Amino acid sequence: MPRFDDADFGADLTEARSHGDGSPNTATIPGDGRRDSEVVEVPATRSSIGDASQFMHYLSLSPSMRDRRGSRNSFGTSLPIPRSPRSPRASRTRLSSVVTTDDREGISAAVSREILASQLQDMAKEKVEAAKNMAFAFDIDGVLAHGNHLIPEAREALKMLNGDNELGIKIPYILLTNGGGKTEESRCDQLSEILGVPISTDQFIQSHTPMSALSEYYETVLVVGGEGFKSRDAAEAYGFKHVYTPKDILAWDPTISPWRHFAEEDRVGARPTDFSKVKFDAILVFADSRDYATDMQIIMDLLLAEDGQLLTRAKDPISSRIPIYFSHGDMVMPTDHKGPPRMTQGAFRIGVEAMYKSLTGVELGRVIYGKPELATYKYADEVLMAWMEEIHNEARIPENIYMIGDNPASDIIGGNMYNWNTCLVRTGVFQGKEGENDPNSPASMGTFNHVLDAVKAGVRKELGKEFKFKWNEKVNPVLHGEGISAVE
Repeated sequence: MPRFDDADFGADLTEARSHGDGSPNTATIPGDGRRDSEVVEVPATRSSIGDASQFMHYLSLSPSMRDRRGSRNSFGTSLPIPRSPRSPRASRTRLSSVVTTDDREGISAAVSREILASQLQDMAKEKVEAAKNMAFAFDIDGVLAHGNHLIPEAREALKMLNGDNELGIKIPYILLTNGGGKTEESRCDQLSEILGVPISTDQFIQSHTPMSALSEYYETVLVVGGEGFKSRDAAEAYGFKHVYTPKDILAWDPTISPWRHFAEEDRVGARPTDFSKVKFDAILVFADSRDYATDMQIIMDLLLAEDGQLLTRAKDPISSRIPIYFSHGDMVMPTDHKGPPRMTQGAFRIGVEAMYKSLTGVELGRVIYGKPELATYKYADEVLMAWMEEIHNEARIPENIYMIGDNPASDIIGGNMYNWNTCLVRTGVFQGKEGENDPNSPASMGTFNHVLDAVKAGVRKELGKEFKFKWNEKVNPVLHGEGISAVE
């Protein structure tokens, strides 16, 4: 075997050691401490700069107000949404199941409070109208909670909006999240427990809620992401007739994914069938993948298949490709991890895009829902109007809406583009210093330490700086007229 040494490579090796290919991003090996007798350095034949850029989708960059880029979808892309939210009757049932109690004294106190609040509101009609003409839209992760852990100020903020204020009035709010992966009912049960306040399904929108409209277009779908088979439950609740998951396909043919993660409990819940005879109409990514290798492999198989049929390869994968939808485009999300935010569905999507382009040479046509897409905010209008009818018997959209979020690239830019007031909190993705706004997509109301500060800022803007954020149990409407504070 021939022996190589530095002299055989001359100046090239010296250049590679010190500068690589001249780029500041070049990866180099340490120049000190090398023992020549034990290490042989061979110059690379490829650049040390990553080659991902040639496979990147031209829409993969994050939305930015500064760069005038507010969407990850191609211009003219249509995103179907439901014509109206779920029925108000379902909302009333959902709320009653949360707040019903056998404690008669508690019920009596609540009724007395409602009577007192009603009398007080009759004497403060101007403030009442202002309170009904405002609303809040909250992101969840990084604003109200970190995973399953409550952000302490969130409970006080929501209690105040639920009526723990000087008028005893409910100020409407909805939860607007890019999270997902389970039914709305299941998520609201979970949130009600975490937040300590009742959350109705009719004041809640997760990333794939508007995607329920796609059930009008597709019958047989592959649903990707989420824990176990919970995303399948959500898709079936939306009305899709034939819903399958990658684990169903694994149960049919484990060899489809060489690096699969398939436990015995997965086999129990799976619904295997002969997928060589199933024609998929669309791919729906509802939540974060728990098995990147399997999910990406099966997605790629279907995108390259003949009309969505596994074990086939299309002669022209472009014309026969089935559509793929992603429920949101966020790259990172806050969790209970103490370090930087964690990668989320947007990173998975970019991986799929890059794979598809590397295999076909063309960009992957795809549709992305969630914030900051216009469709999500249009649907939020419908939900807000229905919620206003539920709590105030007025089917209208409040004029002054406040979006409170932690992610400038989704919460803030989306709210800004939809002419909502926007508040950026520092308890999630955004970690700027106090008083420092996001340079690319600044919040119109500025930044806040936490959600309670943001809520108070919005309420004071609409109802006055002296508005009190606690209900006074000792208030007597007969003795307190217009302009008299209900808090001692």
